[in-house]
Amino acid sequence: MIYLDNAATTRPEKDAVEAALPYLHEKYFNPSALYGGGVLVQGELRRAREFLLSQIADKTRFELYFTSCGSEADNTAIFSAARRGNAVTTAGEHAAVFQSFSELRQRNVEPRFAPLLPDGRVDKEALLSLVDDKTTLVSVVHVNNETGAVNDIAAIAKAVKKKNPRCLFLSDGVQAFGKLPFRLTPDIDFYAVSAHKIGGAKGTGALIRRKGVPLSPHIFGGGQEGGLRSGTENVFGILCFEAAAKKKFASLEGDFSRLKIYREQLYSALDKEIFLRISPEDGTPYILTVAAKNLRGEILQRLLEERGVLVGTGSACSSKHPTSRVITACGVGKEYLNGVLRFSFSPATTQEEVQAAAQAANSAARELIARTARS
Repeated sequence: MIYLDNAATTRPEKDAVEAALPYLHEKYFNPSALYGGGVLVQGELRRAREFLLSQIADKTRFELYFTSCGSEADNTAIFSAARRGNAVTTAGEHAAVFQSFSELRQRNVEPRFAPLLPDGRVDKEALLSLVDDKTTLVSVVHVNNETGAVNDIAAIAKAVKKKNPRCLFLSDGVQAFGKLPFRLTPDIDFYAVSAHKIGGAKGTGALIRRKGVPLSPHIFGGGQEGGLRSGTENVFGILCFEAAAKKKFASLEGDFSRLKIYREQLYSALDKEIFLRISPEDGTPYILTVAAKNLRGEILQRLLEERGVLVGTGSACSSKHPTSRVITACGVGKEYLNGVLRFSFSPATTQEEVQAAAQAANSAARELIARTARS
């Protein structure tokens, strides 16, 4: 089976799981315990925290807090920062941000949504026009999880702070962490990441915060994570996250270049009379989203599975909706909205797999077209 739905989740790295397994079986101690085992595990968590943070941020300026997932990290930042006035985000956010902003209405905060460009990036000027002196939070996704478009969050955050220096800035970096070469800038206040998108185990994420920025806990209890995220730490998940990240960051630039070639090879092999390209060429090399005219993506997905290829039809977190909110916001024509397919890669993806996937997609689409013509 060829797996090309890595934007939904990745297979956990075998070496990362094995590196963390001792913390399930032998070193299973509670990190808050004061005896030797607990102190040892707490030290391991400290090391993992420092390593993960160091890959994208200056530890003198930023701090990292472990969460259960990227969605929790997003929610923590949003409901901590947006408590009055208005908050601005984009129409292309992951559901963890988009739905949280919709919830802000119930909390007497006005949510504002900036439109997208055709490739899924936010319209920067339109976004800035929504920011005023009452804006308390702006949130812009780093990599659009449905189209792969990359927002220049450093430039956007700088422009937001120039217009309103008191406004806080959040970016959902789940599809960027470990995949794009970048460093957080001082204008970015919060950044959310997730383990299972880079070969770690599900159930672990983190929120990176610029030091000194106010943050309120949303889970209360034992005071773990500096009192900002109570609950006994997921030691196995955190150390698996660290091990997966070590491998991912060590090969980041090579993977970036190679997968960009594979992405373009896959697109070149697709039948252009059937498939419309949505993903931009300058987007992440990990995602290629296309749409088939007047065909249904979920049927194509099933036909591809029959041919030994697993792909997505958009965000796995929004798969129950008939058409994608994000793809619709990109202005894609109605004849393409139901036919979205998202191919997403990992460092384990091979050239042979992308070539086979393109052939399978063409075959599946032609079969569906023939079926439709007969009915």
